[in-house]
Amino acid sequence: MTSSPVTSPMTSPLDTPGATPMMAQYIEIKAANPDCLLFYRMGDFYELFFEDAEIASRALGIVLTKRGKHGGADIPMCGVPVERSDDYLHRLIALGHRVAVCQQTEDPAEAKKRGPKSVVRREVTRLVTPGTLTEDRLLDPARANLLLAIGRRKVSDAREAYGLAAIDISTGRFALSEVEGAELAAAIARHEPREIVLSEAIHADPALARLWRDTRAAVVPLAAAELEPASAERRIREQFGVKTLDGFGSFSRAEIAAAGAALLYIERTQFGAKVPLSAPSREASGATLAIDAATRANLELTRTLSGERKGSLLDAIDRTVSAGGARLLAEHLAGPLTSLQKIARRHDAVAFLVEDGSLRAQLRDALKAAPDLARALSRLGLGRAGPRDLAALRGGLDAALAIAEGLGGAELPEGLARLVQRLDAADRDLATELGAALADDLPLHRRDGNFVREGYHPEIDEARLLGQDSRKVIAALQARYAEATGCRTLRIKHNNVLGYYIEVPQAVGEACLKGLMREFVHRQTMVDAMRFTSVELGELESKIAGASDRVLALEAQVFDGLSQRVMEQADRIADIADALSALDVAASHAELAVELDWTRPQLDESLAFAIQGGRHPVVEAALRKAGEAFIANACDLSGEEAGRIRLVTGPNMGGKSTFLRQNALVAVLAQMGAFVPARAAHLGLVDRLFSRVGAADDLARGHSTFMVEMVETAAILNQATRRSLVVLDEIGRGTATFDGLSIAWACLEHLHEKNGCRALFATHFHELTALSKRLPRLDNATLKVAEHRGDVVFLHEVVPGVAERSYGLQVARLAGLPASVVARAGTILKGLETSERERPARARIDDLPLFASLSEIAPPPPEPAAPEPDDTLGRLLDTIDPDSLTPREALDALYRLKAERTGGSRG
Repeated sequence: MTSSPVTSPMTSPLDTPGATPMMAQYIEIKAANPDCLLFYRMGDFYELFFEDAEIASRALGIVLTKRGKHGGADIPMCGVPVERSDDYLHRLIALGHRVAVCQQTEDPAEAKKRGPKSVVRREVTRLVTPGTLTEDRLLDPARANLLLAIGRRKVSDAREAYGLAAIDISTGRFALSEVEGAELAAAIARHEPREIVLSEAIHADPALARLWRDTRAAVVPLAAAELEPASAERRIREQFGVKTLDGFGSFSRAEIAAAGAALLYIERTQFGAKVPLSAPSREASGATLAIDAATRANLELTRTLSGERKGSLLDAIDRTVSAGGARLLAEHLAGPLTSLQKIARRHDAVAFLVEDGSLRAQLRDALKAAPDLARALSRLGLGRAGPRDLAALRGGLDAALAIAEGLGGAELPEGLARLVQRLDAADRDLATELGAALADDLPLHRRDGNFVREGYHPEIDEARLLGQDSRKVIAALQARYAEATGCRTLRIKHNNVLGYYIEVPQAVGEACLKGLMREFVHRQTMVDAMRFTSVELGELESKIAGASDRVLALEAQVFDGLSQRVMEQADRIADIADALSALDVAASHAELAVELDWTRPQLDESLAFAIQGGRHPVVEAALRKAGEAFIANACDLSGEEAGRIRLVTGPNMGGKSTFLRQNALVAVLAQMGAFVPARAAHLGLVDRLFSRVGAADDLARGHSTFMVEMVETAAILNQATRRSLVVLDEIGRGTATFDGLSIAWACLEHLHEKNGCRALFATHFHELTALSKRLPRLDNATLKVAEHRGDVVFLHEVVPGVAERSYGLQVARLAGLPASVVARAGTILKGLETSERERPARARIDDLPLFASLSEIAPPPPEPAAPEPDDTLGRLLDTIDPDSLTPREALDALYRLKAERTGGSRG
């Protein structure tokens, strides 16, 4: 999806003559934020007007009303309560809207001083967009909320590189990378951003139009004039308070441009609020397993094809117990490593925790008690934190210290030891002070007060005591007034409009007015009661109000002081949060391995790919819930100079697609640092993973299922290397039989001869199995099937060999096709098979030129040499001298030439 460009404040395009002062103010603010829904604060509600109201009413399912007129027409209006605004914001952001929050920035009493028609000053204090959320109620705790900015630089006339800046302001994460133009779509799919920011030039590039249409993220173009290279570098320096970027490493121009665009957008949406970000880290090219967008979708790594987390590989393997751990697990799964050393470090940590079950349980219990440190710290830095965020920081530091103490004496592998050292850096004094300062039962907002623990601050305790004593005085005053008036139902009450007041029944009130209580001053007459005040009650109210205000002011000072202490250690606390998340991921992998009997894979630099007893983790989980067992299968694609290709045939529903996918998922799990669902696995590092499994069309762009299949297959054949793993299913089935057969044949040949990669290739073109005799690195495998009294039983076991049939009719019967249709299809099938058997051998498919020897079809035959031209006419012409011929000789010569040309004679 694409959002409108972010614009600067401008004069309102709407005519305001005749508008009320309040509506004129609204129109002016809305004109400065035309691409956002404007939440306009009016008392306890955020109101929306005009088209914004109509959009919000439909999106939120709230009532659309009217408020006055503008330009002779009714003004549409709807509103949401301020207290519930986060819920409505969440729904609007999920639908792709951007919201400008307009707050009252002036006390209404001050506005009244300027005149009766003056309106309270209001300003937009924040733009709420999908990629800049920080509130817990607006965020998925298990998912990163990334803003992705994109820059570009020209490498050569034919090549462009793109810089990516991935920022999650809810945690402070800031990562930079650069990719080639062909890898841009895959990089975006890996980051799975909520919002993309880029220059108008990149957004308008026709070659990238499809990319912006395909992404689920909101896309926001920025004016090119705002993205000057010098401005980009200046913004980075100002963000981190440095004079040069050299201390952070070396960055390309495209990366700096992307970082500058991201910081500009954050500055604009947060209205100058300082966002605490980690120092930018740079990911080297090729550091992660390259997985394109189609492969991610086909393998359903983090989302199913319908976009749900449930049913994905991530959902099946997640055993984390903290929000930070869940986010890091998703990040590891999205970008498996290609460094043997780093992968081994992760595997060592998992293996240690697998072996020590009691230590693992102790660690997981401590991690369960760790709140979301990273997001609490970010809100604190932005000034949006509440008392519960300080409590989260206290809980996180306590958990870090407890884990460091619990693991400190153990002989840990290198990776775990480093993590524990980072936890041990937690400030015990800060954790202790936060524990002493914060009450057990905390409000959501600091303005609600009563979050400082009793005994922590003497002045707060004194002010609170005064408030409690005042309530006792009010109770005593109420008893005295009741006795004096003889009215036992007299009450002293309080509301936000009148403050404290005396309320008595109507009859007693009349007596009071006649002199029963001369010090009573009449305030209000109700249907069945009258309300009064007195000088004594007014003085008491002032004392109570002063005490309450003093408590709130003192608690605010405590909050600010604690926040400052925390932010002084922001970098250290952020590092502790990262370490806790990494420990959670390692413990999650270990818990999963023990629970499901997964094993540590052996990884090296070879072209090995040998899996024994491999299983599909998602399918196995579903079968386990149903009380069924998963049939494990082996797969060996190992090669010396190039990988092997396994051609898989077998019946529909026999398990070919599951077999293909499970081997790809084993490679992903191994390189992300997890154990794998197999009895044993020896894998050579994979640099690129390609999967073309399943069928889908793209009617919006006029692409048929077959066209999508060919586009994805083309990407595989053009990019796969010897270190790649390729998984292909049913190539060529979307077109005519011979067309599809020819394409599948050519793809197999290309994978074998050109790419040299490890590959699994499933097909129903049984004729292709003959290629195993001609392609030395190709072998055949099939799925076993048993037949019993006309029924077919799928055994889901992969064995060497070739399938004899596809069992399509049996699957059609299981699917519920009418019996008459299935019976007729059986008759037709028998006729076709009989006809095929009776055809002359020279006409069968095996004898077609398509399946002749590779030497005959691999290189096309050379063009035959052209024959020498017959130049008899030329030689005859050479014997003629036109200047010396008589008319008779000239006529004879002409006849000879004609006879030679036609092959005849003069006659």
